[in-house]
Formats: sequence, C-alpha cells, structure tokens
Amino acid sequence: MKSIHKITPCLWFDDQAEEAVEFYTGTFRNSKLATVSRYGEAGHEMHRKRAGTVMTIAFELEGQAFTALNGGPMFKFNEAISFQVDCETQEEVDYYWEKLSEGGPEEAQQCGWLKDKYGVSWQIVPGLLVEMLNDPDSEKSGRVMEAMLQMKKIDIDELKRAYAG
Repeated sequence: MKSIHKITPCLWFDDQAEEAVEFYTGTFRNSKLATVSRYGEAGHEMHRKRAGTVMTIAFELEGQAFTALNGGPMFKFNEAISFQVDCETQEEVDYYWEKLSEGGPEEAQQCGWLKDKYGVSWQIVPGLLVEMLNDPDSEKSGRVMEAMLQMKKIDIDELKRAYAG
C-alpha cells in the first residue's frame, strides 16, 4: 500500500512496536493499522531478530501516518522530537494527558509536555493557548506564559483567568 503522505515519522523501538501501536491506536479514536512487515532470514547478522518477528507496522493516528520499527536497543527517544496533540476542550486535554502519561515518568511532565511509557514525548496543547500566546497585547500574552510555566497539565480556565488579568 502506497502512502499518501510525503513524510511519515518512524518511531524506533527495541522490540515494543506492536505493544506501542496497540497503545496509540487505542488512545486516539481516529486511528487504524495499515500493514505489518516481518523480519526474514536475510540480514540476520545485522538485525539479530528471529525470522517472523515484527519489523515494522504502518499505522495512522488522526490521519497522520506513522511507522513503528522494532530496530533494537541502539537508539532511544528524547525530548528533541515531540508530537503535538491539538485539543479544543479541557475534557480533551484531560483525556489525552491521562491516557498518554499512564506509566510514563512524572518528572518529564511540564507545560503540557509529557513522556509516555515508551519514552515518546507529547505536547497536549489547547488551541486557545496558542491564540492567547500570540495575542499582540504583550501584557496578556505574558500573563498567559507565566501561568503556563507553572503548570504540568494545561488548565484552560486558569489560562483564561491569567489572560483576563
């Protein structure tokens, strides 16, 4: 199946690709699995994976194509790359925050950022936050920035109070 996306993020896991894809597709309501490819005998001296084990899984979350790769323990996720989840309501912020942070490290949670149990970084961001931070009134946007810097999970009502002064 040929992807309609020009760019597809590839998430490199040691050997948890299947588990992670199940977690992500279970979290995002508009998601689907596309294809699964498996390791064969070819290249065994390099990949060291048993023939028949999952190599890659193509999947979609909210229309965005992804690939999950069981590539081995050489590389780990870090905060240099994250995925932003645009939320319209506090209920949506709460849902994604709770689901994606479950089992992840608590110390990585700040300003709407979290790490999931696989080490992938996510930003759970209400669209209203972006609007308020981009307000041409620097006093309003400054108050919003100060409020956000005190938060782990974003609280829309608290941002509105800061914005209003």
